[in-house]
Amino acid sequence: MSDTAEVARLKPIIKRMRLDVIRMITEAGSGHPGGSLSAAEIVGALFFHTLKRKPHDPTWPERDRFIISKGHAVPIVYAALAEAGDIPAAELMTLRKLGSRLQGHPDRIALPWVEAATGSLGQGLSIALGMALASHVEGNPYRVFCLIGDGESEAGQIWEAAMAAGKYKPANLVAILDYNKVQLDGPVREIMDLEPLADKWRSFNWQVRVLADGNDLAQVLDALDETAKTAGPHMIIANTVKGKGVSFMEGKAAWHGKAPNKEEAEKAIREIEAHG
Repeated sequence: MSDTAEVARLKPIIKRMRLDVIRMITEAGSGHPGGSLSAAEIVGALFFHTLKRKPHDPTWPERDRFIISKGHAVPIVYAALAEAGDIPAAELMTLRKLGSRLQGHPDRIALPWVEAATGSLGQGLSIALGMALASHVEGNPYRVFCLIGDGESEAGQIWEAAMAAGKYKPANLVAILDYNKVQLDGPVREIMDLEPLADKWRSFNWQVRVLADGNDLAQVLDALDETAKTAGPHMIIANTVKGKGVSFMEGKAAWHGKAPNKEEAEKAIREIEAHG
């Protein structure tokens, strides 16, 4: 399938995922829309283009593993799982409800479609590295993908994992940084500037690619495809927009962890439906 055709195939899926994020967080009355929306193209491309998955079998031994280290953005993963038919679409409306499988941060015991319980920020890359190394020990050549946040990248454990991966060089490890520049308390550069970010990852012996627009689906697909052609560890730094697709959320720290009210949700839905 040509790149143009694949982008055309995936765009409606990602639009529906964004709509589901708004609807489920509004219904819950709490959640993290900003970082869920910024990661829509990344998660959509992974689930519906890159990951080796077996429908309706979350424990298939040969599956590729995906860890969302920025666990608060798990609504976009739940939206992908519903789109894939792995969970009922109606279940999305149980987000954060008592007894729901869809907690505010992923719970593998309740929902085996997620690979790890994350959201204690900084831990996911270590988990992904362990899985990537385990695949070699087991002789099972699955790949491991890990989505991390930029605010999360202020955590020391991220860099411990980066250093260890640079030493052990797991060829099958791919990390993607959702670099939307905004964390809970404000702009990342004002709280703990990460730059020069690409140089830092390269210094830890990672293969680094920077995407000028991580919400451009063609760029995301091309970068993910490239990781299959060379040995890792790979880091894709995707420059994204917090709250992408909803004008009044874009780039705003206030929408890191706040649910829209009914009127705001209706406006957000209209914008996503109009522009995707």
